[in-house]
Amino acid sequence: MKPLYVLVQCTWGMLQTILGLCVYLFHRNDPHFHYHGAIVTQWEHPSSVSLGLFVFVTSKPYFAKKFESTIPLSELSRGLLVHEYGHTIQSLILGPLYLIAIGIPSTLWGFSPQLARKRKAQQQSYFSFFTERWANALGEFITKEILLGQLVID
Repeated sequence: MKPLYVLVQCTWGMLQTILGLCVYLFHRNDPHFHYHGAIVTQWEHPSSVSLGLFVFVTSKPYFAKKFESTIPLSELSRGLLVHEYGHTIQSLILGPLYLIAIGIPSTLWGFSPQLARKRKAQQQSYFSFFTERWANALGEFITKEILLGQLVID
């Protein structure tokens, strides 16, 4: 299964995998490991991202302090990994449409100050947006691991 995952990411998901390779090479000195066929880089950036075959997960989630008394950092980090892996499955499904259908909407949802204020005011979970909700479902289904669900992280 892993060779098929890699093959499809490098062909059908080639655009995002090439972008991921560029980011990977820039962060080549950061810690790396494999997870269900994906190449995972743990970086110091406060957020995480998936680009085809490559997953970049934060070692310091910006929202960890909010949950430090109730959820261990290791559990938050594992949940983020499962979520980001779900995005790699979206890449397998959508191929060249991934960046348009998932990448751009997800980035706007996560980084638009207006949307962040709206989420915070309405106590709406970041994971309620269709791209994120679908990534959660795919990540949990494929890995058989449970992740962050509907935490309100903003």
